[in-house]
Amino acid sequence: MTLLLSRADVEAALDLPTALAALDAGFRTADRLPPAHRVGTALPGPGTAMCLLPGLLPDVPAYTVKVNAKFPGATPALRGIVCLHSLADGELLALLDSASVTAWRTGLAAALATHALAPEHARTVAVIGAGAQSRTTLRALRTLRPVDEVYAYDLDPDRAAAIGRAVPTARAAVEAADIVITATWSREPLLDADVLRPGLHLTALGFDERGKTELSPALLRASRLVVDDRALATASGVLHGSGPDPDRAVELADVLRGTVPARPDDRPTVFAPIGLPWQDLALAWPVHLAARSAGSASAFDFHRPPGFH
Repeated sequence: MTLLLSRADVEAALDLPTALAALDAGFRTADRLPPAHRVGTALPGPGTAMCLLPGLLPDVPAYTVKVNAKFPGATPALRGIVCLHSLADGELLALLDSASVTAWRTGLAAALATHALAPEHARTVAVIGAGAQSRTTLRALRTLRPVDEVYAYDLDPDRAAAIGRAVPTARAAVEAADIVITATWSREPLLDADVLRPGLHLTALGFDERGKTELSPALLRASRLVVDDRALATASGVLHGSGPDPDRAVELADVLRGTVPARPDDRPTVFAPIGLPWQDLALAWPVHLAARSAGSASAFDFHRPPGFH
């Protein structure tokens, strides 16, 4: 039987410490994984489609294939399915709502990186783009370090006020904070190098496909840049096109393993992930196990013979 896990089911089964530990372990063992693939295309109209595969992790007897469609004007903006399969025989173990899996695995990975790269004393956060992705990142970050104050900027002031202290501009948010989280659909830089100061950390979640950008090339070149996968970031993320020199970018896995220092100096740091297939598995596997144990999720038999009732 295949579990059918809605957004509510995913969030009910999600345990943040378990998922954070799975993502941390995934980054540390990423060098043992085969190359990841992201296949994307524009759709006729306002949307884009993306397929991420295979989601694999050492010691997890399953894999994921995710199919997403992104429509910035829709609610939710991300729609799709994460398919969780048995690694032994390909059995479809679960279908999970992609919007919730993606928001949480991205938020948890962003929180891990932010905690690793921001100075220990940094407790004031600026949020630019106060949507679902910022909310998951903040919630995860609060499990890793104290957050004393949140300043938020969004085109919708009410939405900004729901996540923190609303401010009138992105610059005002950055000037008040030690940590900056940007999570927007912007295709023009929202921040330039003149906002930088020693010790500042920025996590930019809007570099997940070609054409999207939140930080100017000058800002990126003046910072210590960390990515989740250098090859994918060069193909379609922050390192694509006229961005920073890929050879200067650090991979988060090396920071978490301790082979590269998190902050060798007081330069501003930027984490600009693209999102990796194994991250979907890191979240989907424990969620699937918890939901199956609880016995509360719907299930469907895709192999039921014709005429069976």
